[in-house]
Amino acid sequence: MIPASCKEKHTMQLPLTDADTLFEELLQDLPPTVSQMAREFKAFVRAKKVKTPEHLLRVVLLYCGLDKPLREVAGTFTALYESITDQSVAERLRACGPWVKALLRQMLPMSAVATLPQGLRFLVIDASCIQAPGATGTDYRLHIAMDLVSLQFVEVFVSDVHTGETLKHFTLAPGDVAMTDRGYAHAQGMSDAVKRGAALIVRLNPLSVVLGDALGQSLSLRAALQRQKSATIRTLEVVIRSSDGQDEVRGWVHAYRLNAEQAGRARHKCRQRHKKGTPKVETLYLAGWVLVFTTLAPTVLSAQTIMALYRCRWQVELAIKRWKSVLDVDALRAKVHSPLAEVWLHGKLLYALMLERRMRRQLGDRWGRLDHERLSTWWRVWGMLKDEMAPMITGALFWREDAWVACLKVLAERPRRRKLQQLPPEAIDLLYGCDASQQEGMPMAA
Repeated sequence: MIPASCKEKHTMQLPLTDADTLFEELLQDLPPTVSQMAREFKAFVRAKKVKTPEHLLRVVLLYCGLDKPLREVAGTFTALYESITDQSVAERLRACGPWVKALLRQMLPMSAVATLPQGLRFLVIDASCIQAPGATGTDYRLHIAMDLVSLQFVEVFVSDVHTGETLKHFTLAPGDVAMTDRGYAHAQGMSDAVKRGAALIVRLNPLSVVLGDALGQSLSLRAALQRQKSATIRTLEVVIRSSDGQDEVRGWVHAYRLNAEQAGRARHKCRQRHKKGTPKVETLYLAGWVLVFTTLAPTVLSAQTIMALYRCRWQVELAIKRWKSVLDVDALRAKVHSPLAEVWLHGKLLYALMLERRMRRQLGDRWGRLDHERLSTWWRVWGMLKDEMAPMITGALFWREDAWVACLKVLAERPRRRKLQQLPPEAIDLLYGCDASQQEGMPMAA
């Protein structure tokens, strides 16, 4: 339900008089020091074509948020203010990287994330891949931490492809419970999180760790789980060590045995993922299980509760899918490792968080929380709010009629080997009944 104060605010809104007044509404969801920071980080040094930090922010959101090509950004700016070339736009954008990155840091968390009555805060952590144009592999990696109750983002950052998935990247403290998939099931990262006081709920990859029993003796999961019946849970107290023995974590493995049909599908996928040869017998056997490791004792949270909590981890996957499908976060529009790529990556995340803040400001925080039955998801709301924000960024309602001549010059093609198509003179002579000397000013095909 939309709060009454929000409805009242919208009904009392004054008529908009220009593009800048409309754009100022978006600034509500940014840090109040946005203009000051533009000067501090040397993104805005002097007023030439781009007169204010707010104008520069519009350029950033056109390029990063709405994915406008540089020439269309220049054309939009020309229609609003004064003529500017795409080369000038690119030059201004290249200087915005540190500024946009600093703004992104100040956007998180969006509001105070309250801990649960037991003093716990469940944080779902995951990563996703981003590709540059024409790439066949990963160029950047997006890392996300999300509060599982409010579903708001707590940490978001971008790394290069060489930075892997590990809990070391995230700010964890006593009372935090990090929930991750098997990509984070490494003794070194888990040990680091536990040393900082955090608890863990991690999908176990038994082949990436060295497992021992409560006494430290080598443990074979296959042997320990052999007699377990399907659709039941077995709990084992274990110690996880790194291969070099430098790091270890103590906790419990909750093992749920899939039924025959589910296990068959899981083993089929396991064979498909195995690129060379066939998987080992133990690998195929354990594919028929859901193995979740936790440092929370069964007396604190039961095995059934841990398993149910882990299934809720899917919310971060949905958030990433939403970012990719609605905002095209994974479709980098600039050359990899270039200054424009850095601006686009962080500017796109800034735009996503602005949309998220706008949604929560208009609809309230309770609307999408996970601690009660929900009626809907964020997908359609994001799509509608994206449409609402687009004219605020483009300022299309206030484009100047007399600027179209300058816009066409900005948007014009540069000289190139392949010319734009034109009707042959003989066809024009036949169609219009005139010779070439009379053809000036006649329409030509694009």
